[in-house]
Amino acid sequence: MSWIRYAAWAILLAPLCAINGAAPRIPHSQTPRMRALPRLTVWAWERREDLRSLDPHTTAVAYLDRTITLDARGITTTPRRQPLLLPAADNLTRIPVVRIETAPGAQLNDDTAEITARRILEAALRNDLEAPVPALQIDFDAKLSERPWYRTVLEHTRQELPPAVPLSMTALASWCSYDGSWLRGLPVDEIVPMLFRMEPDRRQFAPNDRPAIPQQFAIRESACMGSVGISTREAWPRVLAGRRVYVFPDRGWQRDGLSETVKELW
Repeated sequence: MSWIRYAAWAILLAPLCAINGAAPRIPHSQTPRMRALPRLTVWAWERREDLRSLDPHTTAVAYLDRTITLDARGITTTPRRQPLLLPAADNLTRIPVVRIETAPGAQLNDDTAEITARRILEAALRNDLEAPVPALQIDFDAKLSERPWYRTVLEHTRQELPPAVPLSMTALASWCSYDGSWLRGLPVDEIVPMLFRMEPDRRQFAPNDRPAIPQQFAIRESACMGSVGISTREAWPRVLAGRRVYVFPDRGWQRDGLSETVKELW
């Protein structure tokens, strides 16, 4: 979810869509491990966030825990630096997110894939945690040449992650639309297509239920059908019903209104 990969401001063609009433059935593209989590999750990225008003019964938080960077010098892990204030509730679902970035000169081979997986797992299996995390999410960009390496990273991570802990990953809209064959068979429980400011062709993204609009950017990969990522300051597509929803605050939750956003989605 790097700011660098976001294109200029763009508005989805679909109108706002609010979800009311009881949570609908989650599509079968998710595993049972993911269905046990709250339907709504708010993202907390690298900024100070006060989420103490969050209702742990209905909403989870997925927070940036660390960033792993591979470049010509090797592999560097940068922990979260900004404070995150959360409700003092034992039942709050806290999902650590690990961001992976690669730079020119990075050695993407089996050895670095294994090392990267170990560093990812540190976010889920820290000594200060009384129990494994309820889920683990990985966020990354992948050039065509990097995709086999990322698959290996995910395989190593899944192998060492406790069986009960679901593994989630974010995805560009294009991966889930017309460039997603590489997603098939990935060892993850959830793939979250991010339908907001991601890439130049995002301007042309067509929601599935708008037949009058060209469908070349509709979500087609079945692995992407169970969840959706949206932002607070762009129109929401009509693909929220029946999916787990992740919400990204463009300006931070203090400015974008945590309570108002959650209320509108419910």
